[in-house]
Amino acid sequence: MFFYTVYIIYISENFFEKTMADKIKFELEFPMNVSTPLLYQYISTSSGLAEWFAENVISRGEIFTFVWNGDQEKARVIAKKSSERVKFRWVDEDNEDLEYYFEFRIQEDEITKDVSLVVIDFAPEDEIEEAKQLWESQISELKLVLGSA
Repeated sequence: MFFYTVYIIYISENFFEKTMADKIKFELEFPMNVSTPLLYQYISTSSGLAEWFAENVISRGEIFTFVWNGDQEKARVIAKKSSERVKFRWVDEDNEDLEYYFEFRIQEDEITKDVSLVVIDFAPEDEIEEAKQLWESQISELKLVLGSA
């Protein structure tokens, strides 16, 4: 767990130093063995996100504060559809929107009922692989919490 915390801090510090022009959008899809409503609770609520995404998550209305190793980053919920998706836009210390965001989308196959979680994020070109590895470790943690590993 210590490795992940250090890694998150490294990515977090570097992430906020770059501008949107330096970042590339990427998507990752993860099969999840869990019900859509339960998964949605873990990607859309402060208590759910605190179980796997950050050490602590505090929500005040549409603003979520994510705490990693004492460092705080804030994001505003800009889109939300029950049991389907939630999109967060990073904000500055005055809660003004920044250019970049991250999004969670739940996809359920109509025939097989298989559930997947799609993560959409941005990273500088030279950090894409590190960002993907970070998300893979985060989603592995989510799967453990949900009992779907």
